[in-house]
Amino acid sequence: MTTTEVAPASAPASTAPRLHPQTVRWLAGAGAAMALYAGLRIVNVLVLIFYARRDEKTPSWRDLLLAWDAKWYAGIAEHGYDTVISFTGKGVPEMSNLAFFPLYPGLSAAVAFVLPVSIGTALLLVSWATGLAAAATLYALGSYLRDRMTGILLAGLWSVVPHGIVLSMGYSEPLFTALAAGSLLAALRKNWLTAGVLCLLAGLTRPTGAAVIAAVVLTALVAVVRNPREWRAWAAGLIAPLGLVGYMAWVGIRLGRADGYFYVQNETWKMGFDGGGYTLSTFSNMLLDNRISLELTEVSLVLLLAVGLFVVAIGERLPWPLLVYAGVVVFIAVTGDWFYWAKARMLIPAFPLLLPVVYAMRRSHNRVVPYVVLGGLALFSTFFSVYLTLTWHRSF
Repeated sequence: MTTTEVAPASAPASTAPRLHPQTVRWLAGAGAAMALYAGLRIVNVLVLIFYARRDEKTPSWRDLLLAWDAKWYAGIAEHGYDTVISFTGKGVPEMSNLAFFPLYPGLSAAVAFVLPVSIGTALLLVSWATGLAAAATLYALGSYLRDRMTGILLAGLWSVVPHGIVLSMGYSEPLFTALAAGSLLAALRKNWLTAGVLCLLAGLTRPTGAAVIAAVVLTALVAVVRNPREWRAWAAGLIAPLGLVGYMAWVGIRLGRADGYFYVQNETWKMGFDGGGYTLSTFSNMLLDNRISLELTEVSLVLLLAVGLFVVAIGERLPWPLLVYAGVVVFIAVTGDWFYWAKARMLIPAFPLLLPVVYAMRRSHNRVVPYVVLGGLALFSTFFSVYLTLTWHRSF
């Protein structure tokens, strides 16, 4: 009599979807970039909190992060935009919140509506969340241009720029950078509709959206010249300016004058463009002044560094859409006839200028170099942020 051996039943095959290995690697790299960004920003804020608590006269850390422009955004999120321009008793037009673009306060109002938080907390949540999104997008851009480490270092460097405390405040720079980087990356990949929509949103976030529009529209124009049947490129070129132009047109309609937005900028905020005359004269006066101004010196050095890095970026042969974008951002900062002390902050979204530094770090055969550069910049940015926030109250 023989016995028949019964084979053990095989385990049922897993029906859970498996991620592609390349996707897993990308997510790991993006996670590392976001972790590096978040870690550096948390250290920055913790040091600020430490010094703020040492002085009883200093506002709370939350009030510090919601100062200056954040108050304007909070007002828009809670009460909407001005309907008219107010004037002082002497007939001077008062500052108007119509100078601020709507996407950031709109998102913050939506968060405050959905979650049981105040408008101020919502502003910070949107800023912090979009900062992480910007880090992930910068990682995607850097890895597309070179490799994973390039993307991680790009996100890390962006988090420790001299005025990096703004990235932790109730400001629109993190949101704008995420949208700008995403739009430019999509344009480089010829994902035209994505590029156009993200550019539209960037134009609803900051007036520097003009830089993204210039890059995306020119890139789409080159594409349609080469292939007139590429309807997606046509669509991107048409969609891209709608956010910026649409908001400016809305302000004109609201005020009953075609130049409404420019009137608000020029007359209520005293912000115009003079081709760089104001910047040059302020810089010259600073050099000739016997008193050393740490604040103006720092801003001047950042402006000079931005121009120098732009030249180096040309030599590095960055993709020309990135050069167009960075060039327009630098041009706006240099030629603006307004608030010299805020010009360094205006350059925070000019992330392509950091790529030559990242490339130099990657070319170094000394593995310690990236840690020294990031660590040194993080140290400077952290303590300079304390000075900007607690001592120099005109930097934002």
